[in-house]
Amino acid sequence: MTQLSRRGVILSLGALPLVAACGNGIGSKGPETIDARVDATLAQLFSQYPNTTQLRDKSAGMLVMPLVTEAGLGLGGAYGKGALRVGGVTVDFYSTTKASAGLQIGVQQYAHVLFFMTEDALLNFRRAPGWAAGADMEYAIPEGGGSLAAETTTSMAPVIAVVFAQAGLRAGVTLEGVKYTRIIP
Repeated sequence: MTQLSRRGVILSLGALPLVAACGNGIGSKGPETIDARVDATLAQLFSQYPNTTQLRDKSAGMLVMPLVTEAGLGLGGAYGKGALRVGGVTVDFYSTTKASAGLQIGVQQYAHVLFFMTEDALLNFRRAPGWAAGADMEYAIPEGGGSLAAETTTSMAPVIAVVFAQAGLRAGVTLEGVKYTRIIP
């Protein structure tokens, strides 16, 4: 069991301004702004990676995070806002947060979409007061200009995550340890 020292708490709090300073452009302009960004993100995803339309068509719902900003210098964090769509309609708004520690430096931004492939997975997500991405999620990370593998679009994983539109100077993106919380924009 680890104990937090005063220095550790101070350093953790010191990382928060790094993430806050990297505004993700969504701000607090309400649901219309988030929905507009979600629409643009989905349009980019489906045009750049056409096989993802198969995931959309098979899914019970999609959580779309148009822009997540992640920063780290020893300690790090990430933040973004998005919307849960069921049947093509926004039903809730969510924020995503992540904290990390270790050998890391840099800042990056990316978009991601979680495809809930079963009604149970979607129901569990919606009922949770704060849902953490974990081992039951399969990643489908499209490569530049390519398409997703056939096994991804036919997968029976309850949740499939597609991470794309990466920009910045930080290597790698994983959604493990990311927490999603329902918000009122």
